[in-house]
Amino acid sequence: NYFQHTPYLDSFNEENGTHLVSVGAVHYEPFGIYPGKSDDLAAIADGATIAVPNDTTNEARALQLLAAQGLITVRDGAGLTATINDITENPHNLKIQEIEAAQLPRTVQDVDFAVINGNYAMEAGFSVGKDALATEDASSEAAQTYANVLVVKEGNENDPAIQALYAALTSDKVKEYINSTYDGAVVPIF
Repeated sequence: NYFQHTPYLDSFNEENGTHLVSVGAVHYEPFGIYPGKSDDLAAIADGATIAVPNDTTNEARALQLLAAQGLITVRDGAGLTATINDITENPHNLKIQEIEAAQLPRTVQDVDFAVINGNYAMEAGFSVGKDALATEDASSEAAQTYANVLVVKEGNENDPAIQALYAALTSDKVKEYINSTYDGAVVPIF
């Protein structure tokens, strides 16, 4: 299959007693910071409200993206388990509002900025390439961790047909297709 990232795969294997393995990463769907009432991160107002997903994994990714933009500092070591309690510096006194991830596109007009998952942004008609003020970098911990991977039953990962499929998924032709079709909402990681 080709729909999951490694943390999901690991959790699925543990919960179901399965032995599925990753053949390799293909793409990730970057988080983006989208404008709401405000549209300039460089001139962010003191006390601005930024909406982030309220579930642990997605909230951590959102906070890491805000930290990468220099808007906040997150405690060293918090990584992809960071919560608002791990914010160590907040020089603009930002108000971080936790909202269910799927609701973020609907609430963006009510806040200064919203950090939205790539899939929800795309479904809501946002253009990641044109509308997002900042996105996760392909080299970020989140992009590397949450890249979608090609998955097979353990022992099949070196099967010639599987290797041919992975080669096709990571070809220049597929990279060009992803880049021309998804406008930054899906990013090749190969």
